Amino acid sequence: MKTKNLFFSLLIIFCIGAWVTPQKVSAQGASVNFQVFYDDLSPYGTWVNNPEYGYVWIPNVAPGFTPYSTNGYWVFTDEGWTWVSNYSWGWAPFHYGRWYTDQSYGPIWVPDNEWGPGWVTWRRSGAYYGWAPIGPGISNNVAYSNAYNPPSNQWTFVRNRDFGRRDLNNYYVNPSNNVAIIKGSTVIKDTRINKQRTASYNGGPSKAEVEKLGGRPVTALAIKESSKPGQSLSNNQLQIYKPQVQKTSSSGHKPAPSKVASLKDVKPPAQRTEPHPQKNNQEAQPLAKPPVKKPQSQTTKQQQEPAKQQQQTQPAKQQPSQQKQHQAQPPKQQPQQQQQHQAQPPKQQPSPQQQHQAQPPKQQPSQQPQQHKAQPAKQQQQPPKEQHQAQPSKQQQSEPQHENPPQNKEENPPH
Repeated sequence: MKTKNLFFSLLIIFCIGAWVTPQKVSAQGASVNFQVFYDDLSPYGTWVNNPEYGYVWIPNVAPGFTPYSTNGYWVFTDEGWTWVSNYSWGWAPFHYGRWYTDQSYGPIWVPDNEWGPGWVTWRRSGAYYGWAPIGPGISNNVAYSNAYNPPSNQWTFVRNRDFGRRDLNNYYVNPSNNVAIIKGSTVIKDTRINKQRTASYNGGPSKAEVEKLGGRPVTALAIKESSKPGQSLSNNQLQIYKPQVQKTSSSGHKPAPSKVASLKDVKPPAQRTEPHPQKNNQEAQPLAKPPVKKPQSQTTKQQQEPAKQQQQTQPAKQQPSQQKQHQAQPPKQQPQQQQQHQAQPPKQQPSPQQQHQAQPPKQQPSQQPQQHKAQPAKQQQQPPKEQHQAQPSKQQQSEPQHENPPQNKEENPPH
């Protein structure tokens, strides 16, 4: 029984091991091909087909861009001096492949499958350190020897006391001094071989020498492989995407960019602009709109408010005056009409036409309050119809009098 249990236990362990082992092997042997370059770099530049090098990449960068000089710096790692780029796409063109400079289109990158901390050649000259990109087709043995001399304008020099700074671009030497510095310089040889990737590269200046000449310690950083394209530096650790890259796919399919442009359609360096995220234009637009709208809405409201106040105040002044006139006139006119009909019924009954022709000038002064009190008899002779017709004219002429504040206060009795 024990033998049976032992047999089944061994069989289960063997099956589990057989199932797990292929998974690990396949994971360790996994690799990518040039398609990762074509896809990841397409938003940041233009792919063109070069008759000598195949598909090459021209970045959309501002004028004056120089590989291993613009927007980056060197840090010391377990792989030697490693270039840290501030470009999001910097994980690829500064650690794989080579750069060359075209007179019309500026720096152009040629992809390759070997990873390195920075594909440059190094020199020292008295108080300076310098480096220059290695061109395509140059072997490492030639690139790290005295036989390789890139053009003087492709070199970047700094004083040795400033090398290793994070703001290295502020300490570059004027390129006009490159020729004199190169003449008195010697090649730095620190060839390192990556046995796992079977690649060799130049580690750059000695860490101890940089610390001595700079007068400050140099922190050695560790490199940790990232699982996706990109790079970041934090906690003395450089995380960077550095997969093993094959030139062709495992299925035999040849990778290619999704969009390939003609070289004549590429803008010259002076006309290029670095791409920026669309989210900042969209946020800036709403912030610019409210200051334009607010002054207009405030001014229109300020212009409309006085008009509304005038419309609200004018009816309030006119309505009490009209009511007061209508309320004040009936008690005065009704007793006078009753007395007129009671005291002189036979004499004071002229025709309406005679009164209208005989008294046109007397009706005008009777519209004012003072004359209305002084001539009650003349107003008594008017029939009710003419008095009712004359009241609108009283309201029209009485409105200017209500514009005078003292008169309104005196005439309006307190409630």
